[in-house]
Amino acid sequence: MDDKFMDQAGLTTFRLSTDDLPDKDRVAMWRDHCCRVVMKLDIEPIGDARLEYSILARDLPGVRVMSTASSPVRIIRTREYLADGNGDLVFIINQTGKTTVTARGRDVALREGDALLMSASEVKVFDRHSYGGALSFRIPRSILSSMVTYVDDVVMQVVPCNTDALKLLAGYAAPLFNDIALATPEFRRTAVNHLHDLVALALGAARDGVAAGHAIPAARLRMAKSYIVENSSRRELSVGAVAAHLGLTPRNLQRLFESEGTTFSEFLLLQRLSRAHRMLTEPRLAQNPVGSIAYDAGFGDLSYFNRSFKRRFGMTPRDVRNDGTKLLEASSSR
Repeated sequence: MDDKFMDQAGLTTFRLSTDDLPDKDRVAMWRDHCCRVVMKLDIEPIGDARLEYSILARDLPGVRVMSTASSPVRIIRTREYLADGNGDLVFIINQTGKTTVTARGRDVALREGDALLMSASEVKVFDRHSYGGALSFRIPRSILSSMVTYVDDVVMQVVPCNTDALKLLAGYAAPLFNDIALATPEFRRTAVNHLHDLVALALGAARDGVAAGHAIPAARLRMAKSYIVENSSRRELSVGAVAAHLGLTPRNLQRLFESEGTTFSEFLLLQRLSRAHRMLTEPRLAQNPVGSIAYDAGFGDLSYFNRSFKRRFGMTPRDVRNDGTKLLEASSSR
């Protein structure tokens, strides 16, 4: 029932599902263990439907990302559970189904795709009226309050489904349950920073009534660059592949790079050349052929690599390697 483990990326991930419980004791066991002990919530099925609930959560530095799906239920965080001292803010996107949230004396209905910021330090009722799913992000208050002015003013304010930052956030978060996407600490920090930025942008749009005109393209460009840096060694990487990852058209992605006076191809080439230069000066790779290094950096044509490398650095790859070897030998002889 409670499948908590350290995955290949060294991150804590857990899965919970009512499918692992016997029908006879399903509601009682789910309520007593999963809800009251693990999640600090009460839960009641709505109507006569069989209780179905599944959770997939992953803890990253500065955010817990959680995907849930359930049959109609009422979820309550009572005063009893507030004693746990959890003051985090929870940004939830209602992906499918109909839901209503009650807190601060307000009833807020969420359509499919709408989002809402809630506080874990407040009593609240969450009613899911039909089978559906949600994606949520639990973020420390200190982080969001430093990014969103008067963040408490946007608690219980609906972020409409057509908000650009919200659509971008939903698409960006899905791969974060993939170990490969978070293989290194650097990737994780980048991913979390992007999540924080997009949540802050979505909340800013809810508060101001309009999306921040320049912030959304800037966030998209940052994510595009990060994705290219992380995947530049893939020879099949293309503007279409990166655009699809971000939910953009290739032309829109090209425009983002053009806004900085460059192009997708130029940026990708620079990353590959920089990677090759670093590899050529690494002592542990001194025996690797230049062609092998070019290949590993993402190049498929050695002649093109040599021309581009010399144009960029004013030296051939072999010259750079030889200089590095001479410096290493000089330092070793001292």
